Amino acid sequence: MTTETKPLKRSDYREFYPIVTRWMDNDIYGHVNNVTYYSYFDSAVNRYLIEHGGLNIHDAPIVGFVVNSHCNYLAPIAYPDAIEVGLRVNKLGNSSVTYGVAIFKQGDEQACAYGDFIHVFVERAANKAVPIPEFIRTALAALVVS
Repeated sequence: MTTETKPLKRSDYREFYPIVTRWMDNDIYGHVNNVTYYSYFDSAVNRYLIEHGGLNIHDAPIVGFVVNSHCNYLAPIAYPDAIEVGLRVNKLGNSSVTYGVAIFKQGDEQACAYGDFIHVFVERAANKAVPIPEFIRTALAALVVS
């Protein structure tokens, strides 16, 4: 099963992060603008890396750079919706990880939006890809789905 073949349900994700939409997230059409979903994805992924992987976003010599992301939109959300970002790992490579991410209205079983988000881990000073640090790899492995 991949995110490209069908929308995923809450049970397909391993970790959830609550977010309350903000007034400024809405666009002129009265729903959360598409680019804001990427901010939600980024916030959930980095919160997981900080809380579970021990990533120090300010001083770590190795950090994750986003190299690709996409989102499929199924149902609108709007301020003041309370949402949850579902997180999983679709693929764990040597220096990269592909996360599966989804947006759910709080308590809903069906995703409003879903997609992928890819990090490549790089040595900050050299800006070169390196293997994922072991403490982060261990945290990511807990999110892997088969």
